[in-house]
Amino acid sequence: MLANGSNRNPNGSWFRLATVVLALACVPSGALAQTCGNSGAGFANWLASFRAKAAAHGISAGTVSSALDGVTYDSTVVRLDRSQRSFKLSFEEFYARRVGPALIRRGQALMRTHRATLDRIEKRFGVPAPVLIAIWGLETNYGADTSGRFSILRSLATLSYDCRRSPFFTAHLLDALRIVQRGDMTPAQLRGGWAGEIGQTQFLPSAYVKYAVDFDGDGRRDLVNSVPDLLASTASFLKGHGWQPGQSWEPGTANYAVIRDWNRAEVYQRTIAVMASKLRDGP
Repeated sequence: MLANGSNRNPNGSWFRLATVVLALACVPSGALAQTCGNSGAGFANWLASFRAKAAAHGISAGTVSSALDGVTYDSTVVRLDRSQRSFKLSFEEFYARRVGPALIRRGQALMRTHRATLDRIEKRFGVPAPVLIAIWGLETNYGADTSGRFSILRSLATLSYDCRRSPFFTAHLLDALRIVQRGDMTPAQLRGGWAGEIGQTQFLPSAYVKYAVDFDGDGRRDLVNSVPDLLASTASFLKGHGWQPGQSWEPGTANYAVIRDWNRAEVYQRTIAVMASKLRDGP
């Protein structure tokens, strides 16, 4: 309503609002931007609107086309997102499933193999080798379990469209496009976990954009094939979240709180901490 109490001025806000409402009423419903959906039926309309969003965020038309042309809805990814049962286990059950003597022995061997690199990483970022090796082992069994089964772009597009966590995954999809635009990875190389995880320590795209580092000096931040890059990037993430050099990572400490920023599941946090201590202390 206008300050003088009139809402009938044809040049005023009421008239303009009515005009917009009338115009929207004349647009076919399928052409309106779809914010999210719980089945694949509206995915194509959503993807068209997301392309415009990407452009508004500075993503080039060429990048959008190379990354999203032909991308389709993946119902398998939605099913997997709905059925994450492992984090419902007790700590004892989870640890027994994920960590065994062989994983510890392999981790200790890798600490010896990469000692020089790990020492350089700790000097720069303050994060000790056992914590990094524990994360590496838990995430992908030191790289053995990175099958690259899923297209990261397709997974993120599906999860961005899905209503359950649309804003969260939309941010990651935009950053995945930035990874392509900057030339770090091609769309074909962006293959990994069903939730969009990249590389051997499973970085989501927004963490990759913010924390990934080129530690081997080849000009690329390669978390898929370069052990120096993936370990240093993991340390960069932890430092960026407040890791305290030389301090404990036991429950209740500041560093344990940083581990929580790596993974929100309590059983996972405790498993990282306990495994890191076992790696440090030996058999």
